[in-house]
Amino acid sequence: MMCDRHAQARVQLEQEKAFGNDAEKEDAHPEARVPAPPVSPEPPGVTTAGNDAANISNHTRKNRPKQRKDEKDSCGNLDKPFYASEVSDHAAKNLSNLTGGVKTQKGKSETNGNYVQGPRNPQEACSEEAVKPAKKRRPVTVDSAKAKTSLEALKLSIKQLKWKEFPLGRRAACDIYWHGVSFHDNDNVSSGQVNKFPGMIEMLRKINTSRAVRTMQELFPEEYDFYPRSWILPEEFQLFCAQAVMQMIHQGAPLIRMVKEKDATLSPTFIVKPDGGSQGDGIYLIRDPSELKATVGSQARQGVVQEYIHKPLLIDKLKFDIRLYVLMKSLEPLEIYIAKEGLTRFCTEPYQEPSQKNLSHVFMHLTNYSLNVHSGNFVHSESQSTGSKRTLSSVLYRLAAKGVDIKKVWSDIIALVIKTLIAVVPELKVYYHAEIPPGKPGPTCFQILGFDILLMKNLKPVLLEVNSNPSMRIEHEQEVAPGVFKYVPSPVDKEVKVGVIRDTLRLMDPGHKKPSIYQLRPGGLEHSEEIPMESETPERSPDEGALPSLCLKQVYPKYAKQFNHLRLVERIAGLFIRFLGVKGNMRLGPTAFRTFIRSCKLSNSNFTMAA
Repeated sequence: MMCDRHAQARVQLEQEKAFGNDAEKEDAHPEARVPAPPVSPEPPGVTTAGNDAANISNHTRKNRPKQRKDEKDSCGNLDKPFYASEVSDHAAKNLSNLTGGVKTQKGKSETNGNYVQGPRNPQEACSEEAVKPAKKRRPVTVDSAKAKTSLEALKLSIKQLKWKEFPLGRRAACDIYWHGVSFHDNDNVSSGQVNKFPGMIEMLRKINTSRAVRTMQELFPEEYDFYPRSWILPEEFQLFCAQAVMQMIHQGAPLIRMVKEKDATLSPTFIVKPDGGSQGDGIYLIRDPSELKATVGSQARQGVVQEYIHKPLLIDKLKFDIRLYVLMKSLEPLEIYIAKEGLTRFCTEPYQEPSQKNLSHVFMHLTNYSLNVHSGNFVHSESQSTGSKRTLSSVLYRLAAKGVDIKKVWSDIIALVIKTLIAVVPELKVYYHAEIPPGKPGPTCFQILGFDILLMKNLKPVLLEVNSNPSMRIEHEQEVAPGVFKYVPSPVDKEVKVGVIRDTLRLMDPGHKKPSIYQLRPGGLEHSEEIPMESETPERSPDEGALPSLCLKQVYPKYAKQFNHLRLVERIAGLFIRFLGVKGNMRLGPTAFRTFIRSCKLSNSNFTMAA
């Protein structure tokens, strides 16, 4: 019985093909067509059964006016021959019925198994598609099990986006993994996206950041004049002592390059920062190298000593700094976004130029929130423009009211951010390729960074440091009773940080990702002139209709032409990665070094292994 049905199906298909071929021949003779009957707005369904279906389909083909190949239908789509879809669709339907297959068909099925064909008019088909609701996309999944202090802001962001959160993790893979500290918070991630880069913590330690920026200062001194002169401890302790003494003898102004005003009454002041310190821990000021606490117990203290920035810009007689949130959306190719809104953190004691008497006044000289929050003068404000923590826009508004060119300030800050990341990217790529070698399955990465920037009195921005894990907490610690502290909501933090996290997620939405035409070269080396330029705002999905516009502005590659000449060290890093040889390795061994020397034709002699 089944064989008879299959045989009947094959005969049916051959007949349908024959009718299609006849229709092509008949289309060549327009005079043979029969005028088609008028079509009603809602034509009744045509019941077809057996071979009669082919005859009715053939009659419809002959009655349809011929269209040119490039003619468009009422929906704006290029129209294909009408009969082609009818023959193939109807043959498939009859084959399904004959073989007992269960398939969803367009139109309706009667109780006798015959098929009732729906309207074929193009305008009606277009109107049907317009009425049909858009296919609801699968919500993006976010693993927040390791989010730690950023959890509350992350939860609010996911809720606003109508995405799906997995606070306890998930056995199946998620689209996005949100880590609180490092890439290695969860080592079982092999796909999706992680909000941390491998090696970012190491690269943004104070010593490594200082070393990277100093390398660029040697290559491009005028481009990197936004970073104070610094010495690495303990290895440059003797050099620091010698240069500090010479400076004291000559009673010169601070050595920082951007200060042009000479003030002979100022003697040098230095600020000491431990390498792995955070939240102001271990920072102190000195005026003499002998005051340096060079050791911790029996071990040499690793850190950086920098020239103290004199003449900072003051508001309400208070020193302040800027916390700017920067998204590194991609490492290869390099893609950087800057948040349009940031925070300003104020000292809680009126500023005076450093002297031997006030060096220990941390509430006067250090802008760290974690220190000043314990001052009796710290002001928690519901307003974004008052208190000890304010929005960046409120401060810029006050400066603009005094005639300051805010566009110039923003331009200088953007340049500082791009140049700083260009300095740290080369070694970051080495870490990245060691952790996720090309060809090895692994997640893609992105990361929110915190730039701490000081504005000088002449409005020149100065880089203080870059934080790999900026605090995204949206509540602050408040003393509710003597010695009793608890966390209460902070409107200023919530306004800024939720927007940054939410719009970072929007930019990383896997549904918005477009295939990149950017091709990586071996070892991750890239040609900057080939960087694709993308619009700042991605297309919104229907779920994003109620969301505000993005608070993150793309600055690279948007302004790539102004900075591509600075990516010299990145090319060197590309060569280094190329000749490493062993995947996951970070050191160039003797064999790899000899290969490098020969390939680059740096020497004609043959090196021995010992040499």
